[in-house]
Amino acid sequence: MDLTGTFRSVVKASRLLSLTDPSVITDTLLILADEAERHEDLILSENIKDLDLMDKSDPRYDRLLLDHHRIQGIATDIRNVAGLANPLGKKLAEYARPNGLRISKVTVPFGVIGIIYESRPNVTFDVFSLCLKSGNACILKGGSDAINSNNAITSVIKQVLEKSGISQDVISLLPAGRSETRQLLNARKYVDLIIPRGSRELIDFVRSNSSIPVIETGAGICHSYFDESGDREKARVIINNAKTRRVSVCNALDCLIIHKNRLEDLGYITGLCADSNVAIYADPKAYEALTG
Repeated sequence: MDLTGTFRSVVKASRLLSLTDPSVITDTLLILADEAERHEDLILSENIKDLDLMDKSDPRYDRLLLDHHRIQGIATDIRNVAGLANPLGKKLAEYARPNGLRISKVTVPFGVIGIIYESRPNVTFDVFSLCLKSGNACILKGGSDAINSNNAITSVIKQVLEKSGISQDVISLLPAGRSETRQLLNARKYVDLIIPRGSRELIDFVRSNSSIPVIETGAGICHSYFDESGDREKARVIINNAKTRRVSVCNALDCLIIHKNRLEDLGYITGLCADSNVAIYADPKAYEALTG
């Protein structure tokens, strides 16, 4: 499938978006948050179709799963994005040349951003919200395992855009095929930036095959450090939340580093993790501090 026509439509929409009043964008996001909640049954029914095709023991299952609680969280996140200050048109620097020419550095949109991601259908809402708020159109390439969920979410987004008078082409969800991925990675005439969200394998593939600038996201192995001056009550809650809030996501806590002078507090600050059945692999000094 040749995607050139799709890419051209998104570019055209991005240029129109740059002329849109920021208040319209904010209002559109607030409406989208309401509509995400109102269309919860539709989104969840489509999500079940995707879940039925995946083994529950697959680590991606939890990432793919949507439920009432997660839809509520998505709506809250969209409202939070809507409430952010307008990031565009800010003067970052200004100076005059000897010949009198004045030069300003001002924040502007990238234009069209391509996002390639796996499993997590919530990313469709997240990415669109951030792109719209920052004046960017987006081309989304989700995985085949979430195709029904992503289609449902995109349909809700497009309905909201139509009501707000914004071109529906500011978001385009590509078919879940390898050919489409390679076309996106080489659409230099139409796409200004590529962002991969997913496994290390996905990130490496995008970096190696894209002819467009790439911003890499994290691929896990997340660390937290408890310093000598740290508050152990705060650390106890933060560490447990970082590890157990959603254990399947790439930013779940993997490694805890603690200052040698606070080893006596290690058992306490990891206590809630123990209650959550988290296995701890410790080096000799940490193991000794945890013994008993």
